[in-house]
Amino acid sequence: MNILSIQSHVTFGHVGNASAVFPMQRLGVEVWPIHTVQFSNHTGYGAWAGRVFDGPMIDEVMQGVEERGVLPGCDGVLSGYMGSSDIGEAILSAVARVRSANPGAVYCCDPVIGDVGRGVFVRPGIPEFMREKAVPAADIVTPNQYELDHLTGLASSTLPAARAAIAALHAMGPRIVLVTSLHTEETPAGAIDLVASDGRALWRVRTPRLGVDVNGAGDAIAALFLVHMLRTREVPLALTMAASSIYGLLKRTDAAGSREILTVAAQEEFVAPSEVFEAEQV
Repeated sequence: MNILSIQSHVTFGHVGNASAVFPMQRLGVEVWPIHTVQFSNHTGYGAWAGRVFDGPMIDEVMQGVEERGVLPGCDGVLSGYMGSSDIGEAILSAVARVRSANPGAVYCCDPVIGDVGRGVFVRPGIPEFMREKAVPAADIVTPNQYELDHLTGLASSTLPAARAAIAALHAMGPRIVLVTSLHTEETPAGAIDLVASDGRALWRVRTPRLGVDVNGAGDAIAALFLVHMLRTREVPLALTMAASSIYGLLKRTDAAGSREILTVAAQEEFVAPSEVFEAEQV
């Protein structure tokens, strides 16, 4: 399996491609990464060095990849943080190139916009680009709860409300929606829900809420879910495997008291999660 992953990259730590590429490789996937930014570390530290790349650079790299004649073997495209709207346009151009070479290729868009407590943290124009162009072009989208609400203009404070917001997101184009973190009035204290929908049924995985607060987990779960969806074509199984792996990764990170997720140290969680949380239809 070959996946083109276009998102941010950091030298120290694990966010963006630095969080998504290795888990996919550990699962036996060949990953072709293109970086939208090159930073020293993630911005959660409050200070960082590096730069945001531009759309033409991504176009140039894609042109070179296309010239190798390998795009017919690309099974999927994964995108995450987009530093600017022109990068977004270049990503959608890359998706179009891949789909032209392989009509069966799947585009998974992690619509990075913001998060609860932080609000919108991307550049102006990115939320609108996500809503108007990226999400409609995607086969799979993986928003967190804040992004689900922001994209649809709805509030997902209850399970029926979340179901309505997910339906609204489906109506924008994606066949599959994964909400990577969901807390509704029905979610017990000390737990967190992950839900996925194929437009016909909704499945939920409920795991214990951990005290860890790290960057990059959303990037990893989008990557894992895409791989498992491509392999199984079954939403509940992909949700079970991705959620279980992320829980194990975060549990190990929490136990170590690490500010960065232990992507390398906890790598066995990607292949054989130490705890398996089965998806249930809701």
